[in-house]
Amino acid sequence: MLAQEIIRRKRDGLTLSGEDISAFIGALSDETLSEAQAAAFAMAVFFRGMDEAETVALTLAMRDSGHVLTWPGIDRPIADKHSTGGIGDNVSLMLAPIAAGAGLAVPMISGRGLGPSGGTLDKLESIPGYSISPDETALRRVIGQAGCAIIGQTAELAPADKRLYAIRDVTATVESMPLIVSSILSKKLAAGLQTLVLDVKFGNGAFMSDPDDAKALARLLVKVANGAGLATTALVTDMNEPLADAVGNAVEIENALSFLRGEKSGTRLETVVLAFAAEMIANAGLADDHDRARAIARETLASGKALETFGRVVAGLGGPADFVERWESYLPKAAMIRAVESPASGYLSTIDARAIGMSVVSLGGGRKRPGDRIDHSVGYSALRPLGTRIEAGEPLGLVHAATEEDWQAAAAALLKAIGIADRAPAERPLVLDRVDGSDNHL
Repeated sequence: MLAQEIIRRKRDGLTLSGEDISAFIGALSDETLSEAQAAAFAMAVFFRGMDEAETVALTLAMRDSGHVLTWPGIDRPIADKHSTGGIGDNVSLMLAPIAAGAGLAVPMISGRGLGPSGGTLDKLESIPGYSISPDETALRRVIGQAGCAIIGQTAELAPADKRLYAIRDVTATVESMPLIVSSILSKKLAAGLQTLVLDVKFGNGAFMSDPDDAKALARLLVKVANGAGLATTALVTDMNEPLADAVGNAVEIENALSFLRGEKSGTRLETVVLAFAAEMIANAGLADDHDRARAIARETLASGKALETFGRVVAGLGGPADFVERWESYLPKAAMIRAVESPASGYLSTIDARAIGMSVVSLGGGRKRPGDRIDHSVGYSALRPLGTRIEAGEPLGLVHAATEEDWQAAAAALLKAIGIADRAPAERPLVLDRVDGSDNHL
């Protein structure tokens, strides 16, 4: 195989064979391919795209670049959810324990941040001792004891995707449908799932800004996944503002604990978490319909079972056994935590979620290069949602920063990202569409 010839053919808009794709991904996996060649391939795909057959071939090649898990002895349905990424999107932290508490087994293989989008693994590494890369024996033990585990890709699971994932993050090739599809599905197929639910986001804080593009991505994901034998549905959700009222790493862990204690009732975050919990429960056959599935999810949350499950997962993966009770003693805190005051009275009419995400990266809460270290303590919290009536001088949110200079920069970024108007903005549906492989949508 000549990697440059495969890159050239894709650069020129030609269709690659399954053999070409398999050989290229094999070389990427065993590191006989340079980062420059992988980046060139990603850029060629970004501009030229891939047809459905190429995308399936790329997905399967990524899956087969490593070990594929099986789950003997687990008598629960094996299920998972994946998000295409957003700002303040900590849904996985609450969803996995809710689904596990409802009777599912959830081996959630998550990723690190991509661009302005925070990564679930970076958030979990705010917890001292939490291992995102346990061996398979430890993973099976935690799944057996708690019903779920949220971890990263091991060296054995889709290693080609792991390498390409990091390269995409720093070469502006994230927003490519074939690369997104193959990255998401290769990990999920390698995890040995029976059902999968996808959160495909659109808006100014998503990789797909246009809702029609997000719907197209959802349809492609569902089609490729079901074609590969994984029963999959997708919800298309709005990301025109941060989903949680916190954006960062430790602040989103704190936010998740608040949610699991029942303190985020009535929020956009609750709507999304319960929608995906219902989808997972119903798709796995544990409820006759989505209404009953949503009720089961609410019961699991209200009973405290989900919070207890989260604590077991943390302890099982090396974190503090009393983390749920004494989280304040363990999560890192920024040196500077101060409110940003509203410059005017009115309604919050627009929020540039992407700008807020990029500001967290600038604070040190995300990566500009693959090897950058994360400051888990920085970010935003207590952010107000769109439509909030606010008076001049009232807090728009809190900035968590390492230095006064960083605080000032982040405060300025928040003020620039927010629009205030005399009237509240029109309400938008949070879940825009549901894709299940048929022609029926919401």
